[in-house]
Amino acid sequence: MHPEEKLDVRRVRELVVAGWTGRDVAALEKHVKELEAIGVKRPKTTPIFYRVAASLLTTDQTIEVLGDHSSGEVECVAYSFEGGTFVGLGSDHTDRQAETVGVSLSKQMCAKPVSGEIWRWDDVAPHWDALVLRSYVGVNGERRLYQEGSVAAMRPPPELFRLYCDREQLPPGTAMFCGTLAVHGGIAPAEKFEMELHDPVLGRKISHTYRVRTLPDQG
Repeated sequence: MHPEEKLDVRRVRELVVAGWTGRDVAALEKHVKELEAIGVKRPKTTPIFYRVAASLLTTDQTIEVLGDHSSGEVECVAYSFEGGTFVGLGSDHTDRQAETVGVSLSKQMCAKPVSGEIWRWDDVAPHWDALVLRSYVGVNGERRLYQEGSVAAMRPPPELFRLYCDREQLPPGTAMFCGTLAVHGGIAPAEKFEMELHDPVLGRKISHTYRVRTLPDQG
């Protein structure tokens, strides 16, 4: 394995969370309504790009959050380094209570767990739409499927790059979360979040699991 296929989050200097990246208008509207149901306003534009602190990226298996009103969502994460463009897996863990006040605020409040393994973009680009994202949540010891679907539901990374910076590649040192899928059963917090990116063409998978430690909210 090429040494650059192991992620060093310290190499990321700029972190972008792309929102509302769906290709399918009906599916996009479904996710909008999911968030509207918990008080989140519609975005100004679709897609939209939120800048957050690069220091939020972590490959740790535990994160700490304030209160019990945050949740994860599985996404592909694109990285630009001097060696080229890479793709990994991440969770845009978000404080849903703060999201009703401001999405940018909520994105900044939680760590962003990512996989330590990344793939070269050139290896997956020819069959990108065949890749599948999945996530599972664990609540009270019970594991259930939370999200599942093809990455074809979202705009492909190069298109997002062009919309964000008018270039075919991100500036070196930049990472971008590329959008998520609708959830099964409504957005909900969980004690454990499992996620995976499956490549059925090359027969491989990236996976990452993290636990959520809740800190008391004293107001």
